[in-house]
Amino acid sequence: MTDTLRLVTRGSDLARRQAATVRETLESHRREVAVREVETRGDRVPDELIHRLGKTGAFVRALDEEVLDGDADIAVHSLKDVPTEDADDLVVAAVPERAPAGDVLLSPDGTELEDLEPGSVVGTASLRRTAQIKAARPDLEVEPIRGNVDTRIEKLIAPGLQREHEARVEAEADEKGAAGDDGDAADDAAEEFSESVDEWFDGLSELERSAMGREVETEYDALVLAEAGLRRSNLYYEVPTQRLPRGEFVPAAGQGAIAVTAADPEVAETVRRALDHPRSRVAVTVERTILEELNGGCIAPIGVSALVQGEYVKTTVRVLSTDGTEEVAETRDLRIDRHAQEAESFAADLREDGAAELVAAAREAADATGAGTDGGTPDDE
Repeated sequence: MTDTLRLVTRGSDLARRQAATVRETLESHRREVAVREVETRGDRVPDELIHRLGKTGAFVRALDEEVLDGDADIAVHSLKDVPTEDADDLVVAAVPERAPAGDVLLSPDGTELEDLEPGSVVGTASLRRTAQIKAARPDLEVEPIRGNVDTRIEKLIAPGLQREHEARVEAEADEKGAAGDDGDAADDAAEEFSESVDEWFDGLSELERSAMGREVETEYDALVLAEAGLRRSNLYYEVPTQRLPRGEFVPAAGQGAIAVTAADPEVAETVRRALDHPRSRVAVTVERTILEELNGGCIAPIGVSALVQGEYVKTTVRVLSTDGTEEVAETRDLRIDRHAQEAESFAADLREDGAAELVAAAREAADATGAGTDGGTPDDE
C-alpha cells in the first residue's frame, strides 16, 4: 500500500462533497489522500433519464474499474447506486455514518403533499418515488426530471421567479411612464412592489439568480428528492421542504449512505478502521440483502428502510406496482445478531406474499421500455 491513498470520484458537486468528507476523515487518521475525478457512463447522457441506460451501475463502474486496474486505491459512491451483486475482487470497505435516509417534498411556496391541488405536477426521476406518489395522491401528475440537486431546484423555482421579474419590470415601466403624466398614477404603480428591479435581483440567492436564466420545458409544482443530497449540497433551506413519512415513502436501499470501495485487502482494512460506522453498516446490509433477495435490482419500485434499535433492526419494506395501485408491504423487527440471515428470511416471506409477481411485472415493463433504475442520478442522493 502506498503512503498516499488515491481516491476517485465523479465530478458532480455532490460527489465531490462526499469524497471530501472521506478524504478529511482519512487525513484525520494521518493518511494522505489524492483525489481525482473520473467521468462515468451516466455522466455522458445528460439529456436522458438514467433509467433508460438499461442496467444498474452507470455511475459506478468507471470508478471501480480504476480501482480494479490499480490506477486508484479507493472509490467513493452513493451506496444506493452500487449494485447489490458482488464485484470480483472488490469490496465495500467502509460505510461512514449515514445521513438522513428519507425523502422530502420541495415546493416554491411551501405547499405540502396533501395540500397540492389535483393535477399538480411533481417531478422525480425515480420509479420508486413515482409509484409512491401515485399511491398517495393518484390525482397528481408525476413527470420526469433529471440533473444535479441544484439543477432540479432551479427547474422548480425558475418559472415563478421569471414571472415575478417580468411583473416587476412592467410595474417599473408603468411607474416611469405615469410619473410624466399623473403623480397619483405613478404612486399607484409603485405601490405593488417596494423595491426596484435591481434591488430585488440583488437580494436573490446565487441559486435563484441562476434559475432566472434557465429555460424550463416542464413547469413543476413540487419535487421529491433525498434529504441527504439536499443537506450535503447545503441546499436544504433554499426552498421550503416537507419531510415525507418514511413508513409511506420508504427510501431506496442504502439511501443517505456513502460506500467506499477497495480491492487491496490492506487498503480495505485501513479504510474500514478509519471510516466504517457499525450501525450504518448493519442497516444498509439488511436493506441491500432484502433488495438482492427480491431480485429487484433497480428495475422495481422497492423501498427498504432499516433502523438499528437496540438488539433489533426495525425494517420496513414496500414493493409497489409501477402505477402505485398494488403493493406488498410489511414492517418487521430483525435480530441484530442474525440481521443478514433474518433479512433473507424476510425477503422470502415477501416474495411468497406477492412481491415476486410485482417485481416480475416491473421487470417485464422495464424490458419493454428500456427502463431500468429506481434512483435517478446519484445527485439527488
